Amino acid sequence: MVVNLDMYQTLGLATLVLLLGIWMKKKLKLLDRFCVPAPVAGGLFYAILMYALYANHIIEFNYDETLKNVCMVIFFTSVGFQANLKILKKGGVSLIIFLVLVIMLVISQNALAIALAKVIGVDSMVGLSTGSIPMVGGHGTAGAFGPIFEDFGFKGATTLCTAAATYGLVVGSLMGGPVGQRLIKKHSLQETEEQEDVTPLLEEEKKHEHHARNYASAAYQIAIAMGAGTVISYLLSLTKMTFPVYIGAMIVAAIMRNVGEYSKKLHIHIGEINSIGGICLSLFLGIAMITLKLWQLADLALPLVLLLLGQTLLMFIYSYFIVFNLMGRDYDAAVLSAGVCGFGMGATPNAMANMQVITEKYRPSVKAYILVPIVGSMFADFINSLVITMFINFI
Repeated sequence: MVVNLDMYQTLGLATLVLLLGIWMKKKLKLLDRFCVPAPVAGGLFYAILMYALYANHIIEFNYDETLKNVCMVIFFTSVGFQANLKILKKGGVSLIIFLVLVIMLVISQNALAIALAKVIGVDSMVGLSTGSIPMVGGHGTAGAFGPIFEDFGFKGATTLCTAAATYGLVVGSLMGGPVGQRLIKKHSLQETEEQEDVTPLLEEEKKHEHHARNYASAAYQIAIAMGAGTVISYLLSLTKMTFPVYIGAMIVAAIMRNVGEYSKKLHIHIGEINSIGGICLSLFLGIAMITLKLWQLADLALPLVLLLLGQTLLMFIYSYFIVFNLMGRDYDAAVLSAGVCGFGMGATPNAMANMQVITEKYRPSVKAYILVPIVGSMFADFINSLVITMFINFI
């Protein structure tokens, strides 16, 4: 039996799955340990249940994903508002170097994914589905680009991207602590070192405060960016290149943020925008997870394992040798290396959890605790979307 759900029923079911995930995280500490998002936890349980019902020819659901796309655009618009060039300028050499390292990581993940795909004889889009889309991008970007690949005829792309993102969350969390600790012990970095001045970066955090009276204004700013962004997206479409639907809104949001920063005539409510974006991300992931069809992955099981093992090896080499050496070969660099494992294969919360394990055992690292959230929240998703778009059009 096939049951069709409209967009309201789909949203309601996704919300129930989200609440299930919240309950599961309270009961299963392992989920909290690996910073698995609540909609992913509940969604995987739901997807497995749906697979069992489908395999036994009992029932299959079809969903109206209209509101998923709306929530996705709202979330990525909120990401665009994080792109503050002023703080990038104030952040000093360390912030610039770290941002460049993240850009190179994104490029490396996609280049490796395509190269491995050719070696094992699968389509380049299968490879790209295990690159920076699920790794640096996490479940949010996976849910956004999966449907784009499906429009190109790659059946099951969203499911594959989501599976890879879940793998990244777990492995990135497992890898980070040991990498950081090994670097500290090997180079005897336990001793106290002079800390770099990160006052300009700390000032940025003050802008993320939340006030109930500002939520309406924040919602209006998001709506304006989304509306104006459709014009940018249309102009980009004239190039005959493929761009995600939200790219125009992200660009407009970034422009609005920096006009406000430099002119002082437009106040952007960053804290409230982050909250709205976070709510929409949870709903977006909830809808994306309930629409997973795990049976579409059966033929890609072995290639998926090989591709993900390649990404794991890349992440270890990149964090252990490249990030540590270029960020100064000191204690802060070791903590940053642990953090990069987290958001390079999962999400910023995983990076923070990795760094917390290290700093609780040794000592704080103000530099690492500021650089990772700023680059992870302000620039990583923005840059990742642009680089992914470049690779999609290349292949």
